[in-house]
Amino acid sequence: MREGMDRREFLKFSMATGAFIMAGEFMKGGVLAQRTMKINEVDKLTVWLLADNYYDALRPDSTITKRFRSVPGKSIHAEHGLAYFVETVVDGRASTCMFDFASDAAGVMNNINLLGIDIGKTNAFGLSHGHWDHYLTATSILKQNQSKIVAGTPFYVGEEAFNRRYSVRPNSPDPADLGQLMKEEIEALGLKVVEVKQPTQIIPGAYFTGNIERVTAYEKVPPTLLIKRGDKQEPDDFRGEQALVFNVKGKGLVVISGCAHAGIVNTVKQAQKVAGTDKVHAIMGGFHLVNAKPEKIQSTVADIKAMKPDYIVPAHCTGFETIMAFSSEMPNEFTLNTAGTRYTFGA
Repeated sequence: MREGMDRREFLKFSMATGAFIMAGEFMKGGVLAQRTMKINEVDKLTVWLLADNYYDALRPDSTITKRFRSVPGKSIHAEHGLAYFVETVVDGRASTCMFDFASDAAGVMNNINLLGIDIGKTNAFGLSHGHWDHYLTATSILKQNQSKIVAGTPFYVGEEAFNRRYSVRPNSPDPADLGQLMKEEIEALGLKVVEVKQPTQIIPGAYFTGNIERVTAYEKVPPTLLIKRGDKQEPDDFRGEQALVFNVKGKGLVVISGCAHAGIVNTVKQAQKVAGTDKVHAIMGGFHLVNAKPEKIQSTVADIKAMKPDYIVPAHCTGFETIMAFSSEMPNEFTLNTAGTRYTFGA
C-alpha cells in the first residue's frame, strides 16, 4: 500500500468533506432522490475482497485482478458474507476505508493478515446495510485493532442500519431473527457514527450513493424480509441501503454494492445520477438475485449490458444462475470473483 495522508490530517479533512452533500432533493416513489454533484476523480482505485462466498486458489489473474495463492498453512477463508478494503489515490495521496465486515471474525482477520492490510490505519469505515452477513464481525475486528485506530474515525451508515431484522423462511411459522448491530457498541470503541441519506464523500474520491432511488419496475424487495420499526415487524424496503461509487480518471465509474436489495440496476443508475456521467467502468459486489425468477435475472442482465461497463464482477448473494447469465451474456466483461482478490482500476 502507498503512504497516505496523516490520519489526524484526514480527520480534519473529513469534517470538511464528510458533510459535503449534494443540495436539492425531491421525493419519488417514497424514496429520496438527489441531483448531480461533482465528485472528485480518483487517480487509482484498489479494492481487496476481504471476504466472499467463493475461493479458488488456481484461478488465473487478469488485467485488473491479483489473486491470493494459497500455500500449506496459509489459505484464504470463504464464507456467506462480504467485506471490502478500499484504497483511493487522489492527487498523489492515498486514503483507505473498510466497507462491510462479513460474518466470521477469525476468518476475515485471517484474510486481512494474509493480504498484508493494516486495519489500524483505516481512515473511515462504512456499512452497506444492517444484515448480519455484512456487520457481524464489525465490533470484533474494531476491538482487535482499537489501539491503532484513531479516536473519532467515522463509521458511516445509512438509515435503519441499527434496526433489528428478520427473514421469513420456507415452512417456518415464525420469522427468523437476523439480529442487529448496536450503535452503542461501535461508539464505545471510539468511532463516530455518521448516518447519511444524501451522497457523501467518506474518504477522498469514495462516495456513499445516498438513498437509492427506485426506478425499475422489476427490482422489488421480497416480502419475506422484515424490519423492526418501533414495536412492529414491517416489510423491509432497505431505504437506507448504501453503495460506494468512484470516478476513476479516464475510465469512468466503479460501483461497489453490498447486497443491492434496492436492485443493482437502480444502484448503478443512482451512481450515474450522483456523478453526472453515464460512463461505467466496473460494477462489482452482491446483486441479491439468488433464487430470483428467470425473467428478473434476464431483465437485470439486459439492463446492465446496455450500460456497457468495461467489467462486471458479481459476488456474494448474486446467485449461481445469475453469475452464469452474466458470464454467458457478457463474456468479455465478466470476471469471476474469488475471496482474497485485489482489484486495481486506473493508473
